[in-house]
Amino acid sequence: MVLSDAQRKANKKWHKNNKERANYIAMRSSARSFIRKKSTLDDLKELEQIINNRKKELVDDEV
Repeated sequence: MVLSDAQRKANKKWHKNNKERANYIAMRSSARSFIRKKSTLDDLKELEQIINNRKKELVDDEV
């Protein structure tokens, strides 16, 4: 997909003004890609445990 100069400039400005959100989106994308394409059964078991622990932390923080 070819972007116009205006679109490229707008994208650059958005990334500059939203670094934290852009970083979040990139990390989430990497995690999903790893799970779908490269993970082993052992990786998935470990990730399940990490996810369960993180869920518990988030639920505990809400209370």
